[in-house]
Amino acid sequence: MRPGIGNRQSGIAVVFALVAALPLAAQDVGLDIGRVPAAATVQDLDGQPVDLGAQFIGRKPVLFEFWATWCEICEALLPKMSAAQTRYGSQVEFVVVGVGVNQSRNTMRRHVERHPMPFRFYFDNAGAAVRAFLAPTTSYIVVLDARGRVVYTGVGEDQNIEAAVALALRPEPRSR
Repeated sequence: MRPGIGNRQSGIAVVFALVAALPLAAQDVGLDIGRVPAAATVQDLDGQPVDLGAQFIGRKPVLFEFWATWCEICEALLPKMSAAQTRYGSQVEFVVVGVGVNQSRNTMRRHVERHPMPFRFYFDNAGAAVRAFLAPTTSYIVVLDARGRVVYTGVGEDQNIEAAVALALRPEPRSR
């Protein structure tokens, strides 16, 4: 082991432990907080094009999850997603974007038919949404406020989905 490596690794572990202890911290992954995502066209489960920007961004708060049928972390997030949708579904859109890695639109449609979930599902056949939202992986969550600006991004099964959605519902600060 090189000199100082152990101390640096210990320091990194302490930083990760402190960050994990926070009630909600937007992760430094994907889109920057405050940014409006670029336009992206995906397909609905019948193969029709849907412009995510025109359909959802800037209308009301929206949560996007980048998802796959095979994603175990996405499966682990499902109870949190469902609870948040139950609590905030009248105020916030919940949109699941299926990534085109090792799945097809038909595979995704069959999965949703067998395992109904209370979200809007779309398929990113060309990767346009993955690029527009800078999605690094599945289980990537992006929450936008009513103006279409990013208020939260995160990955992994330990995300506090309800707290992330609550960020999008905070009143905007008044300018003087």
